[in-house]
Parts: sequence; structure tokens; C-alpha cells
Amino acid sequence: MEIRNEQQEKVFTRRLTGAGLAYSGAAVFPMLVSIAFAVVLLLTAGEGATESDGVKYANYLIPQLCFGAVCILFFARTGVSVKSCIRPCKLRYFLLALLLQFGLLFSLSELNGWFIGVLEKFGYQSVVSDTLPDLGGWRIVPAILVIAVLPALFEETLFRGIMLGGMRENGWGTASAVLVSGALFSLFHGNPEQTIYQFICGMCFALLTLRAGSILPTMLSHFCNNAVILTIASLAGEDWAPTGGAAVAVIVCSALCLAAGLALLLFAERKKNTKGGIVKGRVFFSAAAVGIVLCLLQWSYVLVMGFSNG
Repeated sequence: MEIRNEQQEKVFTRRLTGAGLAYSGAAVFPMLVSIAFAVVLLLTAGEGATESDGVKYANYLIPQLCFGAVCILFFARTGVSVKSCIRPCKLRYFLLALLLQFGLLFSLSELNGWFIGVLEKFGYQSVVSDTLPDLGGWRIVPAILVIAVLPALFEETLFRGIMLGGMRENGWGTASAVLVSGALFSLFHGNPEQTIYQFICGMCFALLTLRAGSILPTMLSHFCNNAVILTIASLAGEDWAPTGGAAVAVIVCSALCLAAGLALLLFAERKKNTKGGIVKGRVFFSAAAVGIVLCLLQWSYVLVMGFSNG
């Protein structure tokens, strides 16, 4: 029995190490490929080519393909089954995913807007440009595939399937896993303007995954988030937002949905909570250190540039 337990412990430790390495790989690999692509583009087509739809799609597609490669490498090297992440789960978790996403997309966006306003009072000016390709007519279809479907598949597999799964298997407490997962998800995006939004989204997605025992509900939530943004931009423009009484109604309704969804996850299923802290933290954070440092440098650079331009 002791031998079997030791072997099982080694398997879990290997999975946690692999999860940390996946975070580092997901930070480094897309950066290297994107730099190589930018250099080739500059040498062959010149600066003007960066404004073409093809390049814009490539800028969205390259990270997702790199994430997919990192996920494949993780499953191949650790022996972890993909099915351990993508398990069937009850219908209520998909309904909760939709409820949460409506709340996150509108009420949380309002909170994040307030945060950006605070930064601007101290002289911050946005330096992040996330230009979408042409979304008119049929062009919304490839945009949804590249910007909504692929991130829902690969980012959820990476962050909630691989990383959070490794934390859960090694006995991390629910609170510890949710907080660390949310923080790393937010940091990974390297955008100070989206820090609050990504942090809370990351925590909600992590909690939903732990409750459902599957990443399928968060895949749905992630897809809806991006697809709704693209659809609104296609129909009304990137800067569209409800105003007046309609804005108040949308924000209040979304806040109520977010509160209801979180209440159900936190209290109705509190029996699923696991106690404990960060187990084998040195193993995970050592493996993830390169990615954490790189993402932190990017986040800090964007923040400093924002204040320098203000």
C-alpha cells in the first residue's frame, strides 16, 4: 500500500510540475513565435502590412496555436488524460456558466471601467491597442472561430484543466486554488487595465470548474464572453455601450445575476469545499517561475508606459 501511495504521489507531483511548466511555456512560446512573425513581416512586407486583416487574425491565432501545442505536450509528457479535464457534468453548471457570464460581462466591465478611471486620475493613458479585424457581414464567422472558439478551447484547457487540475489533485484548498488560479490568469494577460476584470473572471471560472468537476461549463462561458463582444462590435461598433436608463437596467440585472450565480456556487455547494493551503507550492511556482516573471515584466512595462504617456 505504501508503494502504491508513493507512486501515486509521484504522479500527482509530476502533474503539478507539468502544470507550472505549462504556464511558463504558454508565456514564452507565443512571445517567441510572435516576435519571429513580426520580424519576417517587417522584412518582407513593411510596416503597412500590420494593419491588414490577415495580420490581425494572425496576432490572435498565433497565441492560441501555441497554447494548443503546450497542452498537447503536457498531456503527452505527463500521461494525464484529456478526459480528466473534459468530463460530462450536470446541466445546472452550464446554466450557472451563462448566469455568471452575463453578470461578469456587464457589471464587472463597469467596475473595471471605474478602475481605469482611477488610473487616469493619476496620469495613466492607455497604450494597449487590441484592434479587431473587419467584422462586417460574413466576416463575423471567422472572427468568432479564431477569437471566441479557440480561446474557449485552449485557454480553458490550459488554465482550468491543466493548472487548476494539478492544484486540485495535489490537495490544494478550494480558496487557495481559486485565488492563485485567478491571480495567474489575470497576470498572464499582461494588461493593467484589465487586472480586476481578469482576476475576478479567473476566480469565478476556477470555482465553477471545481464545482462542476469539468471545464466544459467554463468553455461555454469563455466562448459567450468573446462571442458577445464580437457580435456587439459587428452590429454597433467596438465602442458601443448602453446609455441612460438602459445602461442602469443592464448593470443592475447583470449584477444580480452575478450575485445569484456566486451565491449558488459558494453556499449551495459548500460541501464540495476542500480545506487546506498551497500544497507543494515550491514545486509548482518553481516550474511556473519563468512565466510568472515574464508576465509580471510585461504587466509592469505596460503600466509604466501608460503613466509615461499620460
